[in-house]
Amino acid sequence: MLLVASSIFYMAFIPAYILILLVTILIDYWAGIYLERVTGRGRRTLLIVSILATCAVLFVFKYYTFFTGSFAGLSGWLGWPLSWPTLHIILPIGLSFHTFQSLSYVVEVYFGRQKAEKNFITYATYVMFFPQLVAGPIERPQNLLHQFYENHSFDYERVTSGLKRMAWGFFKKLVVADRLALYVNDVYASPPAFNGLQLTIATVFFAYQIYCDFSGYSDIAIGSARVLGFRLMENFNTPYYSSSISEFWRRWHISLSTWFRDYVYLPLGGSRVSAPRRYFNLLTTFTVSGLWHGASWTYVFWGLINGLYLVFGLATKEFRSRYVNFTRLPEAVRTASGVLA
Repeated sequence: MLLVASSIFYMAFIPAYILILLVTILIDYWAGIYLERVTGRGRRTLLIVSILATCAVLFVFKYYTFFTGSFAGLSGWLGWPLSWPTLHIILPIGLSFHTFQSLSYVVEVYFGRQKAEKNFITYATYVMFFPQLVAGPIERPQNLLHQFYENHSFDYERVTSGLKRMAWGFFKKLVVADRLALYVNDVYASPPAFNGLQLTIATVFFAYQIYCDFSGYSDIAIGSARVLGFRLMENFNTPYYSSSISEFWRRWHISLSTWFRDYVYLPLGGSRVSAPRRYFNLLTTFTVSGLWHGASWTYVFWGLINGLYLVFGLATKEFRSRYVNFTRLPEAVRTASGVLA
């Protein structure tokens, strides 16, 4: 019933796109099963093929136009104009989220941290679970898969708690974020028409707009899953109370931040390497994260800038701890000063 409900929910956008999701599900379902059967080098090859096949779907729909446009612009600038075929397609809703959730399953099976799911209906429901299908949280198989085998009986306290969480999410999204967007969109549509104070207010409003928009969706997902008896991970932990960029990324979009930490940053060597290599790992991880957020160079630079913030904080940590006594500063000043830490 959950799989049918999730399918109907997904098909409300573009019905035919359910086939795209089915392709991803089939690839990683069979990859998980064969990863438990195959030994030797074949396992690694199977893992790579599975990851490339799954990412190929994401690339075609989300990144093809971005990369071909970039290459066309570069070739034209170099005097070698090239023409690329254009794909007039709409990005499937939530493609980045359920692609990452599916990838985490295959990787966990490969490393033996998760048993392959033999029941196709259960695995398909894990990928398509409608509360978090389009905007996360991006779940791990260890947290969600086993819950489909548990008995979920009606519990008044749990259901009312879930409904309250959903209501809070709708309030943040519809009342706060969408109202702030009215002012922000007007200002950002024509910045020269507004003065410095208005631009500053719009920037502050935008910070709360994007937080309430994104965390509101997560609240709705967590609440609706709780109504059904399922436990999803928390995705935001008051990130604007952070006193540094590194702390901010531990509290903002937690499911995505931990995904990139576990499947990109740590495989690159994480912090168990020399300082220059660690800086490279951070910059690479955040640049890829920026590209995940959107297929444009603005997102790439946004990710790179956040990576540079973290590198700056690490590179100056010893100097700041030795020559700058932050504990003597007022909390507001320490918070503002620690943004780059």
